[in-house]
Amino acid sequence: MFIQFHKEGAKIILGATIAATVIIFGADYLVTTLPWLKMAIQVLTLFMLIMVLQFFRNPTRVTLINDNHVIAPVDGKVVVIEEVFEPEYYKDKRLMVSIFMSPINVHVTRYAVNGLVKYSKYHPGKYLVAWHPKASEENERTTVVVENRVFGEILYRQIAGALARRIVNYAKEGMQVVQGTDAGFIKFGSRVDLYLPLGTQVNVKLNEKAIGGKTIIAIKQ
Repeated sequence: MFIQFHKEGAKIILGATIAATVIIFGADYLVTTLPWLKMAIQVLTLFMLIMVLQFFRNPTRVTLINDNHVIAPVDGKVVVIEEVFEPEYYKDKRLMVSIFMSPINVHVTRYAVNGLVKYSKYHPGKYLVAWHPKASEENERTTVVVENRVFGEILYRQIAGALARRIVNYAKEGMQVVQGTDAGFIKFGSRVDLYLPLGTQVNVKLNEKAIGGKTIIAIKQ
């Protein structure tokens, strides 16, 4: 099966491939007296290249578009389902569902609902581990609000983690967006928080694995 890679990884993949090629062939040419060392260098280099490639993979996902569903914006594990106060946009209580992404997860961000982008803002910040309680307020992050005809305004927040050093966000205010399509990318580990209206019927449980563009996070009956 043909493997697709996200466009945000193009320069990194090219650079990593060139570097790996130079190191592998350089070790073959320069390390001639210690075969075990040459093999170790080449295997480790190949492993690092594979890790870069798998991080930027972008599998095709067919989303069953439904305005009565909020779908997972990313791949990862559901780590929080609780009522919280959202201070930036709503300034009131919302139901938050957080999905944590490890470095081996697909890191594409997808729109959780159809609708109109009402708000999109980038915040520079720290790089605390993504599961830290203060990460959603202090880390580098973007906040996006999409108005959906069934759920109303749905907010999602891309949060950088300890390894992440760049959040890519394609949402711009005034855009009409389609559920399941590409909304951005977070490079090297992170989390995404979804803020839903109180009383929303959640369709996932803590520690459940979510698949971006596929898993139904919430349902409107």
